[in-house]
Amino acid sequence: MTIGCIIQARMGSSRLPGKILEKIDDTTTVLESVINQVKQSKLIEKIIIATTTLEQDNIIEKLCRGIDIPFYRGESIDVLDRYYKCAKDFSISEVVRITSDNPLIDPELIDQVVKKYINEKLDYACNFIPRTFPYGTEAEIISFEVLEKIWNEAKKPSEREHVTSYVLNNQKKFKIGKITCKKDISHYRWTLDRRNDLELIQKIIFRIKTKPIILKNILNVFLEDPKLHDINKNNLKGEGYKKS
Repeated sequence: MTIGCIIQARMGSSRLPGKILEKIDDTTTVLESVINQVKQSKLIEKIIIATTTLEQDNIIEKLCRGIDIPFYRGESIDVLDRYYKCAKDFSISEVVRITSDNPLIDPELIDQVVKKYINEKLDYACNFIPRTFPYGTEAEIISFEVLEKIWNEAKKPSEREHVTSYVLNNQKKFKIGKITCKKDISHYRWTLDRRNDLELIQKIIFRIKTKPIILKNILNVFLEDPKLHDINKNNLKGEGYKKS
């Protein structure tokens, strides 16, 4: 068993182009923050950045080379194909999927999802169905065998673009596990879609001095300064998925 995290990353974004190379503090880009957070997972053995073959994403390859992080370049729109071929090339048997617009991804939460997947011998596990955790904390894991199955069977554009949608649309076909929060805190949002999201993330990071940044730290920041929630509270939830 090889547990590998594939982080999907691209420069193209209709709402905030180039967002993954925006700075969240004086020295760290959004993508580097995602990588640094995932590195704190106790269960992930490999981290690979999966970007596209588009010229605009050459800069992502350059960044990966500069910080010595493996990368794969593949399909732009068909992200399922990119994941499948990346996992195959790097011999990953259990694929953790993280997106590069979640710079505050919690490694402890990732490990909770992975442990459930392993302990219950699942095909797939995640922490966002049903939605109880904040936007920006999404983690999921899928076996390579199931990834290959959906790569062969998924036909809808949304199922190709969002990688695991086929599993969630056909839950009776798979053994699925779900991690939920004891209290529904899904009204919070620290994913990065728009400029005001970036402003919020920067303010959160400025207030937290410990690394890695975990869910509890962030919630404490909101307790200390409830007005932070107003910065991006009107942004749509799951905007990219709904659009596709």
